[in-house]
Amino acid sequence: MSQYSTEAILLAVRNWGEADRMVTLFSREYGKIAAIAYGCRRPRSGLAGAIQAFNQVELSITPGKALDTIKQCEIKHSFKQIREDLNIMSYAAFINELVVEFCPERQPEPHIYDLLLSAFSLISSRNPRLVASAAAWQLLTLAGYQPNLDNCVICGQNLTDKAFFSLDKGGSVCEKCDNNKLLGFDLSVRTFITNLMSIDWDNPQSFSINAATLIQSEKILTNYLSYLLGKPLNSLEFIKQIHI
Repeated sequence: MSQYSTEAILLAVRNWGEADRMVTLFSREYGKIAAIAYGCRRPRSGLAGAIQAFNQVELSITPGKALDTIKQCEIKHSFKQIREDLNIMSYAAFINELVVEFCPERQPEPHIYDLLLSAFSLISSRNPRLVASAAAWQLLTLAGYQPNLDNCVICGQNLTDKAFFSLDKGGSVCEKCDNNKLLGFDLSVRTFITNLMSIDWDNPQSFSINAATLIQSEKILTNYLSYLLGKPLNSLEFIKQIHI
């Protein structure tokens, strides 16, 4: 494969050596790609201002055996408001980490790319905590891990009131089935999560939510993510540190 061009969002950027940067990017056409930007930390480099996390960019890339090389990079949208606010950045980093963890290398996922763009476009003007939760639930759906919240995953009964969440079964369990040690939640939590999973990013609806429902839904989400990945997320620790 010769040099190719693609539109992408920069998910993670870290310094490498004296003047280079390692980049994890998410391309509309090619999915997740690991690449290196040689010399981009030098002041005169044409890549210097563009290689920053959260930027939406147009790239020219040369394929390599281990890592591709970024040759040119032009900013389409910087999303600088994300980098200028530590609170917003912590939730945006959470979204980025989920994409990194759930998306395999070189697998095109245009719907996930669009989800990233939509979330970043709203996260600075709406509640970043809610935007991040909505993006996380929708990403799980796109990755094939949408939880079953309407029916008991054991007996199939329709759920109309209190239920319990089973991490290993990926969904709700009714009160009549074996729910020992499972995390319980009520109808308001299920309704809230369902609203987040179906939010229209082009015209997001306004809805009120109480603190108890929000916290309970986040507990289900973070426990489910940790179970699926087999490890805690670094970005969640970052969020906790910001809010201490």
